[in-house]
Amino acid sequence: MWARLLVRSGVVGLGVRVPSECVRVAGAAGGPQHHHRHASTSEASLKQTVLYDFHRAQGGKMVGFAGWSMPVQYKDSHIVSHMHTREHCSIFDVSHMLQTKVHGKDRIKFMESLVVADIAELQDNQGTLTLFTNEKGGIIDDLIVTKTDQNYLYVVSNAGCADKDSALMKSRLAEFKAAGLDVNLEFLDQALIALQGPSMSRVLQAGVKEDLGKLTFMTSSLATVFGVPDCRVTRCGYTGEDGVEISVPLSRVVELTEKLLANSEVKLAGLGARDSLRLEAGLCLYGNDIDDTTTPVEATLVWTIGKRRRKARDFPGADIIVPQIKAKTARKRVGLVSTGPPVRQHTPILSPDGEVIGEVTSGCPSPCLKKNVSMGYVEAAFAKNGTAVQVEVRKKAVPAVVSKMPFVPTNYFSGN
Repeated sequence: MWARLLVRSGVVGLGVRVPSECVRVAGAAGGPQHHHRHASTSEASLKQTVLYDFHRAQGGKMVGFAGWSMPVQYKDSHIVSHMHTREHCSIFDVSHMLQTKVHGKDRIKFMESLVVADIAELQDNQGTLTLFTNEKGGIIDDLIVTKTDQNYLYVVSNAGCADKDSALMKSRLAEFKAAGLDVNLEFLDQALIALQGPSMSRVLQAGVKEDLGKLTFMTSSLATVFGVPDCRVTRCGYTGEDGVEISVPLSRVVELTEKLLANSEVKLAGLGARDSLRLEAGLCLYGNDIDDTTTPVEATLVWTIGKRRRKARDFPGADIIVPQIKAKTARKRVGLVSTGPPVRQHTPILSPDGEVIGEVTSGCPSPCLKKNVSMGYVEAAFAKNGTAVQVEVRKKAVPAVVSKMPFVPTNYFSGN
């Protein structure tokens, strides 16, 4: 029953439901990379990651996602994959994401000219979630920037936004070069896999010399992983569980994936499980929950804006975004919990009196909670946790409650 609800609500049909122009399914994205091939026949326009043949051999059901042919699920059902990730650990292929290195002595100044985070204050090998913003205060994309100890910034951004992200960075690069500043971009031709779940550390520790107990959430390290050299391991992910994303040389990623799968704790998981996992964790999907018409304040992402940056107002859109922090906004992103029929994207959110007060941006039945969870934007007067509202499903008003996110507690590793 619950599995059928998930299929009907569009989670398993992710490739059809999710906007193709800019979408996040990991922590970040694909772009001017050279490792992809193009799919054949009906998938002719879709790019393939280096793991495409491996996915097919493992029973992966391939769907179109952000211009790529990606596995939505494998032989296990979506719910089995979801719960396996919560209880053990799973591998997700996120090689479609755009991986970039920013070199040069002015690399921090360059990146801070585009994003809202305080990159300068990061410690060596520490990363942060941040946002590209436009002059109107809208969110161009969300991304992770890591300040490495190797004299470069490591940037991971969304597959669906790869073209516009790379164009944005190239345009700013030209401005910096014209001003005589020292900065260079390197778009990486690497695979990227995410190992997510509570047993991740135990599984991965068997294949690395580094003590994973010292690799805390949002920190990164270069490592040899199960005999595969030149990997970058970053403790982050898009599921709410403890996990890592591993940037791997193209020629060795199938080998590494097979070595990880040799442990019975590890299974493959696809986009269907990734979407429901991230939604339970209250994480935004670019193109659904945030886009260039939403500001960080409306999206309740003020925490991504560095305090120094707020004071200096030196990031794109700062003159619109910073005043909103105190003045508040007319609408706000909230979480919703309901029972009954599943709540889909674009479902109207109603006041108790039946007036439209907002719209759902993401929704699915929660495998963990056995309730429907969703997020969306409502008028500020209805944004307080515990507020009773309604959602209009199949032209019927269904009771819902504004709820704190994450819906399921997160398990990020902050240290022993």
